[in-house]
Amino acid sequence: MNDVITTILNHRSIRHFEDKPLTDEQIETIVACAQAAATSSFIQAYSIIGVKDKEKKKRLAELTGNQEYVEKNGHFFVFCADLYRHTIMGEKQQKNVTPSLESTEKFMVALIDTSLAAQNAAIAAESLGLGICYIGGIRNNLEMVKELLNIPDRVIPLFGLAVGYPSHITDKKPRLPLEHVYHEDEYEQDMDLYYSQLDKYDQLISNYYDARTNGQRKDRWSEQIVSMLSKQTRMYMKEFIQKNKLDIR
Repeated sequence: MNDVITTILNHRSIRHFEDKPLTDEQIETIVACAQAAATSSFIQAYSIIGVKDKEKKKRLAELTGNQEYVEKNGHFFVFCADLYRHTIMGEKQQKNVTPSLESTEKFMVALIDTSLAAQNAAIAAESLGLGICYIGGIRNNLEMVKELLNIPDRVIPLFGLAVGYPSHITDKKPRLPLEHVYHEDEYEQDMDLYYSQLDKYDQLISNYYDARTNGQRKDRWSEQIVSMLSKQTRMYMKEFIQKNKLDIR
């Protein structure tokens, strides 16, 4: 097993960081690695906003649900799906690119491009001995995030990435078994097998929480996720996306 695979397999979310900023060289390396990710048709439909300003980080922490590690980290990145530059390019060349930019396909391209870039950045950071934590809470109140970071239309902040020097290392959280995720030739739909795999994973996760919390928590994964999905959150997203001139058609 090589160092890259070891780094990937050792991933865990870090939520406690030392009070030590990343260097400009580290930031530039992480961004360069993000840019090295695959991009659909070379469209490069994303931007990354690095937040150093302490007051802005504090406000972002509030907007994401008072997550302390959004404020206290080595550096905070905001990954944005970005079709704004493509709008400007179209205007400059006097060509109508609006129907394409307002299509569901290009919206999906922007989401995929951004996600690929972010994962490259995450792996790069971890390979440097840093810890990372994705922050989906950025989407709790996108209007205020856009205002805070001066973000134009056709740009959507998708998630944050807190990066820094870990002050506390958590245990790895077990993932679904490979045979439940990986299918060959067709999607496996044997329900007896499906339920059996879920039951085994539920018990694995329950044991993980039990050991991690000294018996204070014994959640089963499927119950945890169904409970989460039964509560409607961020239901304003479609309206927000359309308001920002994306995914209209």
